Amino acid sequence: MPRYSETNQMGFVAEACYPRWLDLARTALLREHGLEYHQFEAMGYRLPVLEFGLTLHRPALYDEPIEIFTSLRKRPTFLIRLEYEIRRDDVLLTTGFTHQAFVNRQFTLVRPPAAFIAKLDLLFPKPPQSGSAERGFTPREQR
Repeated sequence: MPRYSETNQMGFVAEACYPRWLDLARTALLREHGLEYHQFEAMGYRLPVLEFGLTLHRPALYDEPIEIFTSLRKRPTFLIRLEYEIRRDDVLLTTGFTHQAFVNRQFTLVRPPAAFIAKLDLLFPKPPQSGSAERGFTPREQR
């Protein structure tokens, strides 16, 4: 629920609050899949946000319950794009996205850690191999 301190004079949640909410949603998504952000950091990985965007469809209001839905539609490689929906019941309040990069401590672009790749293999399985040279696009192949 939005806190009073997160609202502006109109009683709407201030725009500056949304990036923090997206960060909480990202952390929750990783946790739901058995991946803790602090584990990434302990292994020397970072996931800085390179870009984010929001579309405010309707205002979020003080003390009204909201839900944030986070989705990963394409299999990431070095970069990851997450999409967000913020809802109050069935009412769409906000849509958004973040682009992040997997980097090491020197901020060099790197492949994600093996534990993350293993989780991706469950979410984006390889298509069955056939004798044909042509294959359809699957989430694993989309870049």
